[in-house]
Amino acid sequence: MAKRRPSGNGMVRKRDDGRWEGRIVVGHKDNGDSIFRYISAPTQKGLSAKLRQLTEAYKGVDLTEESNMSLSVWLDKWLDEYMAATLRPLTLKGYRRSLELHVKPHLGNKALSKITAADLRSLYRTLQETGRVCPRDGQSPGLSARTVHGIHTTLHRALKTAMEQNLIPSNPAAEVDPPKVDGAPMKILTEAQLDTFMSVIGKDEFWHDFFYTAVTTGLRRGEICALRWEDFDAKQGTLHVRRTLHKGKGKPLTTDDTKTYAGTRKIVLPPSTAQLLRERKKTALAEWIFSNPFDPE
Repeated sequence: MAKRRPSGNGMVRKRDDGRWEGRIVVGHKDNGDSIFRYISAPTQKGLSAKLRQLTEAYKGVDLTEESNMSLSVWLDKWLDEYMAATLRPLTLKGYRRSLELHVKPHLGNKALSKITAADLRSLYRTLQETGRVCPRDGQSPGLSARTVHGIHTTLHRALKTAMEQNLIPSNPAAEVDPPKVDGAPMKILTEAQLDTFMSVIGKDEFWHDFFYTAVTTGLRRGEICALRWEDFDAKQGTLHVRRTLHKGKGKPLTTDDTKTYAGTRKIVLPPSTAQLLRERKKTALAEWIFSNPFDPE
């Protein structure tokens, strides 16, 4: 059996056409055979400089033979094997759709190990200029900076996993600055608008408590709909936010953990909201704080 060549081991030769060619070992197949990366240059000096750069780039790296798979194949594998168990179905579907529409048509056929920071910069420019699929009349042909930033975040995670699995030597997305997103100022109700809103909901016996709690706590719709009485500490006047309610297309309502670890939190209620919930609990008919008023069970 041939001796296993260590990663970084290389060789240089002059080809018949006069150019200089070099290769280094960057990994190993399952059977122990070496995986090579080849480069060439017009002169031996130029090749030596390229070899030093390549050797430094692959320093400490031992790729597997799967590194030759296309980016498209890796993205599917990443979603199915690494992300499916950690994401909600709708979030996973959104990731998959975004990659299918905006990444695979441009870079999907390129080998995962050949994706560069330059490729990603070019992709982001293209998406911002003409990336929108079937734009409506009057709509910009390019994607917004926020959308492209989100695509970058997804690719960064996928390529980071590839690096951790010894499929690529480094994460090219880490070398790219995504489009800058200018945060739009948050729109909030003025004092006059809030007074009008509170006056209106005060006349609705079904929804008054729901909207009053929403306004005074800032909870998301899914979070407030998923509140159970076990989450309310009447003595301390607190709410423990630990789940959210969501509905997939064509599927029934389901509850799940909050979207992020930071989303699971305990909040101290304003005295008026705590008292409102104490009174509401006296006549509660279900485990949910805000159950369907037309079908409370």
